[in-house]
Amino acid sequence: MNERTFRVLEFQKVKENLKRYSKTQGGKKLIDKLAPYETKYEVEIGLKETKEALDMLVTKGAPPFEGLYDVSEGIERASKGGVLSCEQLLNIGNMLRCSRRFKKYTERDEAEIAFERIEDLAYILEPLKGLEEEIERAIVSEEEVSDRASSSLRSIRRNLKEKNSSVREKINSIVRSYSKYLQENLYTMRGDRYVLPVKVEYKGQVPGIVHDQSSTGATLFIEPMGLVNLNNEIKELMLKEKAEIERILADLSNKVSNNVDVCKSNNRILGELDFIFAKGSYASSIDGTHPTVSEDGSFDMISARHPLIDPKNVISSDIYLGEEYNVIMITGPNTGGKTVTLKTIGLIHLMGMCGLLIPAKEGSKIAFYNEIFADIGDEQSIEQSLSTFSSHMTNIVDIMSKATKESLVLFDELGAGTDPTEGAALAAAIIENLKARGSKVVATTHYSELKGYALRTPDVENASVEFDVKTLRPTYRLLIGVPGKSNAFEISRRLGLSESVIKEAKDFIAEDNLQFEDLIRELQEKSIIAKRDAREAILAKEDALKLKRRYEEKLEKLDKTRDKAYMDARKEAKDIISNAKDEADEILKAMRELEKMGISSGGRNRLEEERRKLKESLENKEKSLYSQKEQKGESIEAIKLGMEAYLPSLNQNVIIISLPDSKGEVLVEAGIMKISVKAKDLRALDKPVKKAKEKKKREVKLNLSNIESRVDLRGMDSEEACFRADKYLDDAYMANLGEVTIVHGKGTGVLRKAINDMLKRHPHVKSYRLGVYGEGGDGVTIAILK
Repeated sequence: MNERTFRVLEFQKVKENLKRYSKTQGGKKLIDKLAPYETKYEVEIGLKETKEALDMLVTKGAPPFEGLYDVSEGIERASKGGVLSCEQLLNIGNMLRCSRRFKKYTERDEAEIAFERIEDLAYILEPLKGLEEEIERAIVSEEEVSDRASSSLRSIRRNLKEKNSSVREKINSIVRSYSKYLQENLYTMRGDRYVLPVKVEYKGQVPGIVHDQSSTGATLFIEPMGLVNLNNEIKELMLKEKAEIERILADLSNKVSNNVDVCKSNNRILGELDFIFAKGSYASSIDGTHPTVSEDGSFDMISARHPLIDPKNVISSDIYLGEEYNVIMITGPNTGGKTVTLKTIGLIHLMGMCGLLIPAKEGSKIAFYNEIFADIGDEQSIEQSLSTFSSHMTNIVDIMSKATKESLVLFDELGAGTDPTEGAALAAAIIENLKARGSKVVATTHYSELKGYALRTPDVENASVEFDVKTLRPTYRLLIGVPGKSNAFEISRRLGLSESVIKEAKDFIAEDNLQFEDLIRELQEKSIIAKRDAREAILAKEDALKLKRRYEEKLEKLDKTRDKAYMDARKEAKDIISNAKDEADEILKAMRELEKMGISSGGRNRLEEERRKLKESLENKEKSLYSQKEQKGESIEAIKLGMEAYLPSLNQNVIIISLPDSKGEVLVEAGIMKISVKAKDLRALDKPVKKAKEKKKREVKLNLSNIESRVDLRGMDSEEACFRADKYLDDAYMANLGEVTIVHGKGTGVLRKAINDMLKRHPHVKSYRLGVYGEGGDGVTIAILK
């Protein structure tokens, strides 16, 4: 597809709108590369996957893409043996979590609708739950490794806290001792070492190591000798901490490297899925529909709307071409919507050929074209000394050299910019040439000569944009089959031009021409009404046939399901009866063995008689499975707790112990069994017997021994995170935990604010604070429970 068509039809704006719904850089890159597919099959596949995404958004909600980032750079670095940063590992962990969650998101029951294209992509995703959990356990935020990453790191940080606490106590004592020599009674840090701000004139009074000097030179920052050993120990622990963190990051990076192919595949598939769901979300925003795609160049767009115009203001039009004619000549006044109509035709086809649902009603059809050419707008070039006419003609010459029967050509003001007579003749010749090639053409014009050309030429149809003379405003509706009028006399009269001037202008036009134009317009208006009614009748008939076929398919499917259920039930019952026969034979065999050991022959005859009766009874029951069983009693109208009812499938009475749920099922008690059955399968007894329910003592046992002292909310939205945190705080309170850690990450701070607002009002929380160094910093909140 040529770049000029994308530019004049403003397809880039559609891409920008589409990007708003993409979550990842991978998805946005695919949108940047979006272009019409090269075959009709690919177009249909693209439309199908977009429709599936839209349907999944409606039935299953938004896909689990929270916290998903493009991790191509991190995976590539790990594949080359590089050590990843905390942020890169955290993003890879989020990507793996999204892979696992999306796979679960696509799971469905056999009865649910299948989303083949998206399910095929989700099938390729390979969760790495072990690596995901390791990263989640080890990385607190984009900048910090968790204490839980290793026992060595936990020990080092605990020692570091103790040393820092000791040095603070000691330096506070030293500050008090040397207070008269200090600029201020406080201590500070220089190069991770605790120092005192000593006045320069007293530097000899405070023995120690000078680390820095103030900008004025009045203050020296001295490390007291009594702190040197402690500071050295702290520095040594910090170096150990750094080395341990580097080891942990290297170990995790190595594990990513070992799974680099899976990570690359998951990242690529998630980017493609994000792209597909962005198309689905965009389709929802423009109320898009799935069109059929023709190969013969014909299209029929029902109530088509321009996708870039505000939905509240856009006017829809029915636009069709190719069934009875291959050229549409649109006439009408300026600012009437002719150019918008051209752009709507071209842009909707570009969208459909890129796999995007189109802003039109169900049942619409677009065509697959190898090329769409558009000569729209005035592109004068001062540098090339091209006038308006020359500029248009340069584009037209290029179009004429490339257009084929598989092309759609859009001309705006064909032949304009030169003498009307010559321009109209040239326009007619251009259209004839393209029509002979089989190209589909939609053109706008002001020339009356072209209206007449369209009337007398086969395969060419007039069309116009409607204009309301009373309000002096266009309605922007396209009327195919009706030639347009300039309405210059009516507009001039409404604007105040004197009647005498208008009359004099009319005198310059032959009366026959005026009457002829009015007559043609009247006939064409009647024709368009008839065509519209016929077209609506055809569409209504097609809809009715589709509805009929759909319900016939459903009925056939229900019949097959019912027959299968009957056959399965009969097979199961037959197996039960067969097992019962086998058991009976085993019992009789054992009795024969006993008879040999001394039981009289009379006893044996009696046993044989009982066996014969048992066999006959079982065989009769087996035969009855293949005939419909008459169920006694009537359906129960009002179900009540404790009510006794008859269950035909078990052939016994049961007691109802729960009311119907959303699926219409109730819990019943049959002897020592409790089972769920359909309420409609129960039958009322002739004399229902109400049994008082025995009150049963229930014991609630809570297993709180495994409640952890921290909960991780990263990757959740605010509402889900608050719900999860509230439930966790209840469990922690019941488990008598005094202090818990809530991990929310740093990010934009939205999740942290939501959690803190919730903690202010929570009944179990005594106080809370943000984490300090070693606890997770601003990425965690520590809550003290009551």
